[in-house]
Amino acid sequence: MKAVICTQYGPPEVLKVTEVEKPVPKDNEVLVKVYATTVGAADSRVRSFTVPASFWLPARLMLGLRKPRKSILGMELSGKIESVGKGVKQFKNGDEVFAATLQNFGAYAEYICIPEDGPIALKPANTTYEEAAAIPIGARTAFHYLKKTGDVKPKQKVLIYGASGSVGTYAVQLAKYFGAEVTGVCSSANLELVKSLGADKVIDYTTDDFTENFETYVIIFITIDKCPFTACKKALSTNGTYLNIGRPIPSLQMIWTSLISSKKIVVGKNSPETTEALVVLRRIIEEGQLKAVIDRNYTLDQIVEAHRYVDKGHKKGNVVITVDQGISN
Repeated sequence: MKAVICTQYGPPEVLKVTEVEKPVPKDNEVLVKVYATTVGAADSRVRSFTVPASFWLPARLMLGLRKPRKSILGMELSGKIESVGKGVKQFKNGDEVFAATLQNFGAYAEYICIPEDGPIALKPANTTYEEAAAIPIGARTAFHYLKKTGDVKPKQKVLIYGASGSVGTYAVQLAKYFGAEVTGVCSSANLELVKSLGADKVIDYTTDDFTENFETYVIIFITIDKCPFTACKKALSTNGTYLNIGRPIPSLQMIWTSLISSKKIVVGKNSPETTEALVVLRRIIEEGQLKAVIDRNYTLDQIVEAHRYVDKGHKKGNVVITVDQGISN
């Protein structure tokens, strides 16, 4: 089968499309023919090993000391089940599925084996394979932080910083779905996009400072770590929650704030990979209340070009890789 191999850390050019052996499912696994996957900021960081100096050693131990421990990258996908292990009960051949592969990677390939009790679920009926592939990481992260951690409620004021990225576009929609009053912060080029996703207010961070409007927010969700914590603390309500997925560990100021105030500070915690979250997201999507924003679409042979584009840091929503160009959505 065709797969993208990464045998060293470095620029996009370290990614090579090659032929590898097709996997065989174990008794508890399903074999998925991958139709689409994505390139996100996390994929870029793993490939290039771009991590803060303080997190260098733990990341190397986790990902691989001299080269990636998992040579086939890729963290989310959609596709169709081609065969199942003899112990599999929940899925059958021909099921259309979407899945997260954040723990073991492997989505940059034509086939992948996934445990049936892993983060895999039936694909939303009203999405294309390309749209479905972009849901398991970004949407699940937004859902977990807003609902499970932030416990967002109707009429609460929520600010999403980095509202035009993958997690941000989902966060705006989900916060609105849960009844919040949403302010999205993004660049001027993406204001209309964020408005179209349902944001009540949008702020251009290149010209305006959201802390100068004297509003406070029950939840401030930072999806890209480019907003000073001092500013966020000022705009966070007395019992508010600060969520930051853009940095691995909290700063001393964040730790001190959580100790001396009633403000909740959540930084650097990964959202758990669960089937439950995918099932909930599928329902919301099938209700027409959540959609994937796709910036660009590439083929598997264009993986280097796709990574170059994501490395620039200006993507809107998601960048999708079509693995099987013969798919019919």
